[in-house]
Amino acid sequence: MAAFTLPFSRLANCIITKVLAFLFSLIYVVEIIAKKILTTYYGFSAVKMAAGNRLIDYADVIVSTLVRSIPIIFLLFLPAILIIAFGGRLLGFGRFDIRFSGVVLAGAVIFHLLGLGMVHLPWKGDLTPKQLYRMDTNMDDQVEQLGMLTSLRLDVKHLFFPADNTLDADFSGLGDLGGSSSSEEGGSSQNLEDPEPVIDTSPNVMDVDLSQIAETATNQDIQWLANYFNSVTPTRKNEYTGMFEGYNVIFLTLEGFSGYAIDPELTPTLYKLTHEGFVFNNFYTALHFTSTSGGECQNLLGLYPKNGNPATLPRTGDLGTNLYFSLAQQLGREGYLVQGYHPNSNMYNREKSHPNLGYDWRQFGMGFDNLELSESGKLLWPQRDKYMIQASIDNYLNSEAPFHVYYLTISGHMPYSNNRVANQYRDLVDPLPYSDTTKNYVATVIEVDRALEYLIQRLEEAGKLDSTLIVAAPDHIPYFDVATLEELAGESFGSSEDLEYLKEGNINFDVYRNSLILWSASMEEPVEVDKVCCQVDILPTVSNLLGLEYDSRMLDGSDILSDNEGLVVFSSKCWRSDRGFYDRYTSTFTPAAGVSMTAEEQEDYVSAMKKLVQYKLDSTALVIENDFYGYVFGNG
Repeated sequence: MAAFTLPFSRLANCIITKVLAFLFSLIYVVEIIAKKILTTYYGFSAVKMAAGNRLIDYADVIVSTLVRSIPIIFLLFLPAILIIAFGGRLLGFGRFDIRFSGVVLAGAVIFHLLGLGMVHLPWKGDLTPKQLYRMDTNMDDQVEQLGMLTSLRLDVKHLFFPADNTLDADFSGLGDLGGSSSSEEGGSSQNLEDPEPVIDTSPNVMDVDLSQIAETATNQDIQWLANYFNSVTPTRKNEYTGMFEGYNVIFLTLEGFSGYAIDPELTPTLYKLTHEGFVFNNFYTALHFTSTSGGECQNLLGLYPKNGNPATLPRTGDLGTNLYFSLAQQLGREGYLVQGYHPNSNMYNREKSHPNLGYDWRQFGMGFDNLELSESGKLLWPQRDKYMIQASIDNYLNSEAPFHVYYLTISGHMPYSNNRVANQYRDLVDPLPYSDTTKNYVATVIEVDRALEYLIQRLEEAGKLDSTLIVAAPDHIPYFDVATLEELAGESFGSSEDLEYLKEGNINFDVYRNSLILWSASMEEPVEVDKVCCQVDILPTVSNLLGLEYDSRMLDGSDILSDNEGLVVFSSKCWRSDRGFYDRYTSTFTPAAGVSMTAEEQEDYVSAMKKLVQYKLDSTALVIENDFYGYVFGNG
């Protein structure tokens, strides 16, 4: 850039220098604010997505973050301030011989080549500079190891020259993972002394010849995906298969929800649903790219979102990708009435992605306008979750066909400092021994509780409660206010700096521990599950409970109620399984309590699991970009 500030007139050099200095400082300020608010950096490829979002919803958060960040903003703008104020006296901006610019450019080329040489040195670790230099994912690691400007330059490059698939094709060892955690082989069994119905334990797979697809496909990514899925151990059907066959299904994605806020007195309905249905003691909502949209991707697709742009779920809407295993499409094929609701205007391209999921999709400005409005007709922020259900339930409650309804809630959206939803529960939260922010957050969870209470009441009045399965899962934790979770949990999750950015190398991963609701009034007793599980496991678990035909090999998650090993993958490529926790930053594996492995067994297990984790995280983009499900099942 310096080369372009030398060969012109004094005035032109002056203007170019000051503008470039300001723009460079601005880039860093924008990125650091984005990182603080959204826990991720945003490249130029995200501009389209950001432009389509309602940034006004983040106005209070943006302003408060800017105010709190004034010292670092000043520091980042300091070079530009000094150049603008004193550049004329210190630099002069006089014109140089254009050949000198050539010398400067030559120096830039030399230093760039030296930098490339450094990148290609034999670095150690799970994510090396050489790997990151070729990726269009893992921007956090790119910024840390390559620098912000290099990351942004690579982002622009990949807009025009998409990154190649760098995944290897060595699937050896994957078949030994994910299988039964017990020593018993799967199969049908019956106790002759006490006869009971025979349990079908056949694999949850479809009549799809993945080997044939791998052999005949001309697209190399399709070939790779077919070989990969063919190497995955499928889950087996079990005693819970078809338990809720034919039931109505209501699925709620709960904005910014954490189970640490559930209280038997303040949130009795949430307490009931998390303690009287399926009780998941080790459920995690790992924060992946694009927060809410990334959470929806996990909840609705059973896939981990791509850790980089383009964001996965919005991309499916742009491409019209076949999402064959979405619950909306599975149940739609069964003749269900399928609807979806969100009490906000368009964000994350949902006006395209959610109809593509299979929903008769309704949001503000798109068929769902009977919401809470100001006197001037503007949508009040945030909308109350209970009101959302009140405004929509009559659209499906009396349907003769079974129904599947999806709700994306919004009451729990940050910020919590001046939240209109929280104000209505002031008398309930004021006595709590917490900060005002935490009290307000708890109030938003009370709103979720009241929404579910109303939903259950109306289902019961209609005589449909016993034949309805309620599923509710968070999109993500309240990552902007992790101190709130520390107050509620009564423990520290890490240093304030690491939690502000959720730098996973230095935090307690229990910050992601959460609650999953799988409940029906027809259940006679709770079912406790200690297996490690996460959001991508919801879709296959519900599919199995409904007795739907699906192929468990083609999803990142697995049926929680099967005998397969549990696994949760974090965005940093750290992971936790039933057998232990792997820290990618230190390359160390800590076995879970009661797990014993020889050094050789542990090395083989960790090596195979790291490969599986990489495939799970990186294969989603290949599935979406190449419309893999459409290739396999057709687009009819």
